[in-house]
Amino acid sequence: MQHAHTPTPPARAGHAPINFAHKFSLIDALWQPRVVAEMNGYQFKLARIDGEFIWHRHADTDEAFIVVQGRLRIELRDGDVELSSGEMFVVPRDTEHRPCALGEVWLLLVEPRGVVNTGDSGGERTAPNDRWV
Repeated sequence: MQHAHTPTPPARAGHAPINFAHKFSLIDALWQPRVVAEMNGYQFKLARIDGEFIWHRHADTDEAFIVVQGRLRIELRDGDVELSSGEMFVVPRDTEHRPCALGEVWLLLVEPRGVVNTGDSGGERTAPNDRWV
């Protein structure tokens, strides 16, 4: 019988804050979320994004988008939500959406461990899960 493997975050020395600017500087690929913290089964993921993503939905979970830097439009089938630095929006579970970065955006996502970035759509834009930075 195999047990599910829970990834271990990178080793850290003592207690230290997470510096977003430093963490974003370590992310070299667009649309590839990286985990920076975990709490009660939820992951905090940073992503650098630019341009349009794909339409998708997450049937079983809401998804929180927090813009650290830049401007993001979240397209929904019944209207768009525009976010600037310091703003957030929660896409309700099972809601089809498409993030569109208006120039490069630094994004913090909050979602349960194991959520696939392309939701039910899959495809070549699917990023590996549980990659820590």
